[in-house]
Amino acid sequence: MGAEVIVVGGGVIGLSTAVVLAEGGVGPPLLERKPRAWGRVRVWSKEPPAQTTSAVAGAICWPYRIEPLDKVVDWSVRSLRVYEQIAASPEESGVRLVTGVMTDASMLGAWAGALTDARTVTGLPQGYEQGLQATVPVLDMPVYLRYLAHRLLAAGGVIEERTVTDLAEAAAEAPAVVNCSGLGARGLVPDESVHPVRGQLVVVENPGIDRWFVGGTQAYVIPHPRGVVLGGTADEDDWNLEPDPATAAGIVRRCSRIHPELAGARVLEHRVGLRPARPSVRLERELLGRDTVLVHNYGHGGGGVTAAWGCAQHVAELLDR
Repeated sequence: MGAEVIVVGGGVIGLSTAVVLAEGGVGPPLLERKPRAWGRVRVWSKEPPAQTTSAVAGAICWPYRIEPLDKVVDWSVRSLRVYEQIAASPEESGVRLVTGVMTDASMLGAWAGALTDARTVTGLPQGYEQGLQATVPVLDMPVYLRYLAHRLLAAGGVIEERTVTDLAEAAAEAPAVVNCSGLGARGLVPDESVHPVRGQLVVVENPGIDRWFVGGTQAYVIPHPRGVVLGGTADEDDWNLEPDPATAAGIVRRCSRIHPELAGARVLEHRVGLRPARPSVRLERELLGRDTVLVHNYGHGGGGVTAAWGCAQHVAELLDR
């Protein structure tokens, strides 16, 4: 039995990391479990996973507002292969493989080369000349976070609701600590380069849409079993967690230009989340005091879901050293 590990943060980054460590999996395919290299894995989270920023994400696997691109593509492709396996049990995991169109050229990059069915398409809704059609994982985040939590518990890990004000608190209880605190890293590290990018979403009843469509940051449509997520916004340094009615109306109006049937769809929910942005992801190892290894894994911006498994595997590699 290896040494105990404490993962600070219970969002998608923290839970993915904890699962990888608890199961001893490093490289893909992750679901082929390896002998455990660590002892008990404990997640310290200020709030339950269902109340983290991750719970309100869209969430479609596509790199967005996350750097550096060369590493992000590697992390994202690793994650893609894991999600493809998890999608074999969509009701349990909340992960489905869904076809859709990405129109924003700035979001394409080298990632597109990993998508086996990607192709350029035209004949799109008014205002969009062409896009890239591809099949990618789409996650029902409340279901998916429960799946990760159950998987962690099954591997012997635990989730503890605990507010952490200093990483030394974790170092006092375990020889290995992983900082997945997201936006909390701004004060916890402290790292003032971490800042919020506010995203507001509207969830409406599904009028029969079965494909996702991203027409840029301010107009995207992502179908889920219990509704369609409409987005969105990307407001830098905005800490406001209250939905704005005018913003919501604008989101519905823009998305209705893509799918006119959305104009009359009943609103089910309003969501607001703060993306934990940083100029680049911080994924590195250091010593905390004399006896504790600390690995930072935060600053994923809008790409946390997309890169989660690849980053988690990288954490495991760093701890193995």
